[in-house]
Amino acid sequence: MLMEVTAAKMLGAGLLAFGMMGSAVGIGLVFSALLQGVARNPATSKTLFGYAIIGAALAELMGLAAIGIALILVFG
Repeated sequence: MLMEVTAAKMLGAGLLAFGMMGSAVGIGLVFSALLQGVARNPATSKTLFGYAIIGAALAELMGLAAIGIALILVFG
């Protein structure tokens, strides 16, 4: 019974790697949208850069949450 619980914990932690993948894709989409916006209207580059940093931080927060949950599953 103990081995099954340990295997389930490891499987859950491994599946949380998809959370990190989603975070990386989200950050890529944020900065590709930034580049498109600056290419269309260079005058708004400072405003768009601020929004992009906030968007990237929120996407990274989801990845860090996935790592935190995985660590709790493995070591908790």
